[in-house]
Amino acid sequence: MRSAVLPTLLILLSGLSLLVGVKQISLAALWSFSGDGWLTLTASRLPRLAALLLTGAGLSVSGVILQQIVQNKFVEPATSGGLDAAKLGILIALTQLPSTGTTGRMLVALAFCFLSSLLFIAIIRRIQFKNTVLIPVIGLMYGSVLSAIAEFYAYRHNILQSIQGWLLGDFSKVVEGNYEIIYLILPITVLTYLYAHRFTVLGMGEEAATSLGLRYGATAALGLVLVAVTVAATVITVGAIPFVGLVIPNLVAMYCGEHLKKTLPMVAMSGALLLLACDIVGRLLIYPYEVPIGLTAGSLGGVLFLAMILWRRP
Repeated sequence: MRSAVLPTLLILLSGLSLLVGVKQISLAALWSFSGDGWLTLTASRLPRLAALLLTGAGLSVSGVILQQIVQNKFVEPATSGGLDAAKLGILIALTQLPSTGTTGRMLVALAFCFLSSLLFIAIIRRIQFKNTVLIPVIGLMYGSVLSAIAEFYAYRHNILQSIQGWLLGDFSKVVEGNYEIIYLILPITVLTYLYAHRFTVLGMGEEAATSLGLRYGATAALGLVLVAVTVAATVITVGAIPFVGLVIPNLVAMYCGEHLKKTLPMVAMSGALLLLACDIVGRLLIYPYEVPIGLTAGSLGGVLFLAMILWRRP
């Protein structure tokens, strides 16, 4: 019975997401498979729903991977500098490689995210922590430095006001033809599930994983690549959405344990469910206007993040 709760909620919220909006869609218009209602559904509502589901699932799974690599439950792309590095990569691609399309910008963002993750792991390995809460604090400081560099770079190139809008998580601009790169998250999620046992062993630490026959370096590198692709595709499509990859894996682990082969589907569905709920609230809060999901998800995620830190205090 419990296993059917998440899929049921996901279906209900998905249906509600298709119906919520300024443009009212009648069942008669949909049944005719033509007209403005059908065009709104196929060109805007369905792409938005697909982007929401894939983004929520991808960011949640990315959080799981990073937490296994770093062996810390408070780490995700927003608390390890990944999102800020992707922003910087996109800015550099826009100014230095203006002729490249969306794919080119995503590849640059991917490279920046991957390299920043390697640097973050190298930093925390050089520093001995007595309190695990200090690791995400270091990550937030590291991300703040990258964000400051990105903002200074944007200021020098007179695009500071522009990036503050399009880098904030927002699904209102997702329409048919400019979001399809987000489908890269689907094979990444499947690949993560196939490697779930290896990522579980990875979370035991380098010595234990190596003693069990796991190629630690190769598996960690694969995990970082999967995270980098997910973050780059998300940021370039809908902007930065923080805390999803931190909150969802922790909540699922609290109630269902940490066996990734069993919990990854629940992590993916829960992440999609959280973004769906935040998006619907954002669309209804000041209807007919819309609150960007970066604000709603960031606010809720920040509160839950603080609650988890206080809950885990010794």
